[in-house]
Amino acid sequence: MMIKEFKALTTRELFEIYRARTDVFVVEQACAYPEVDTVDLNAQHVFSTTADGHVQAYCRIYRDESQTDHWHIGRVLVAKPDRGRGLARELVQTAIDWIKKQPEAKVIDIEAQVYLSAFYQQMGFEIMSKPFDDFGIAHQEMSQTLVN
Repeated sequence: MMIKEFKALTTRELFEIYRARTDVFVVEQACAYPEVDTVDLNAQHVFSTTADGHVQAYCRIYRDESQTDHWHIGRVLVAKPDRGRGLARELVQTAIDWIKKQPEAKVIDIEAQVYLSAFYQQMGFEIMSKPFDDFGIAHQEMSQTLVN
C-alpha cells in the first residue's frame, strides 16, 4: 500500500483514483453525488495498484477540522475484480496504523455502509449512530478510540 498527500500524487495516480472511486461509488452503487471534493486536497491517499497502474484498493484519511484529535477514514473501496483477496482489511489496517503515528490522534471516525458494519467492528470500530440515508445508501457513524 502507498500513502501519498494530494500534491505528491502523479497525474496518472490521481486519474486512476478518481476512476476507481467513480466506478464504485457513482456507477456501481448508482449514486449521483459530488464524488470529487475539496477534502482530497488535504487528505492522505492510501492505495494499491496493479502493475499497469489500475487502483485495486483505496481510501483517504484526513483530520477533522473542528476536532483536531479526530481523524477520518473515507471513500474506502476495493475494485470489483480485486474483491475477496483481503485487500480491504490490509487497506483499513494501513490507514489505522498511519493515523496511530500522528501524535494528536485520539479517535478515528468513519461513516460506514451498514452492510459493512461487522467488518469494521472486527477492525476495532464501534457503532455510534443509528443508520441514516446518505445518497440512497444506509450508513452509520462508527469510531475507534486510540490507545497510545
